[in-house]
Amino acid sequence: MHSNTLPNASDSLRYTTPAIALHWLMAWLVLAAYFIGLGMGELPIGPERIQMVGWHKWLGVTIAYLWVLRVFWRASHQPPAQPAGTPRWQIGISHLVHLLLYILLIAIPLTGWLMSSAKGFTTNYFGLFDLPNLLDKDKALAHTLKEVHGFLANSLMALVVLHIAAAIKHQVIDKDNLMARMRMPRQGQ
Repeated sequence: MHSNTLPNASDSLRYTTPAIALHWLMAWLVLAAYFIGLGMGELPIGPERIQMVGWHKWLGVTIAYLWVLRVFWRASHQPPAQPAGTPRWQIGISHLVHLLLYILLIAIPLTGWLMSSAKGFTTNYFGLFDLPNLLDKDKALAHTLKEVHGFLANSLMALVVLHIAAAIKHQVIDKDNLMARMRMPRQGQ
């Protein structure tokens, strides 16, 4: 057993329960939004595609709202320390990847909202309210924003793969039980 193992993943070594819940909820919503976004482009224009676009937008707006919650939570709660002995370069890369994830998690919904505005489509949130159009209708700008939105989404997925690979490396190679920091506590823990 390594000296930097998290045997019980005590409270000081794990993220807070709200941080863990926001992490996993956003992870699943991001994956759903990404794959719906890919799938809707393959559909012919019609009711099914319109419904998928609606779901994609709802997920994007929800992700943006959760991002705000997550940023406020993160700003007011210190994350657990890295395992002892983690090389500085790994800590630096980890911080950079997390910063880029946070930037992309808000930039993607914003570019989607801007794209919808430039296409002349209002973004409605679950039938509850409309988000204001941020831009006038502009077909060329809408096309550019679509490209940017897609590029950012693909960049996010690349970072997600890197994030998962690093977590697996810590678990399998380093055996430092780092993944326990992001596991929901069990009853009685």
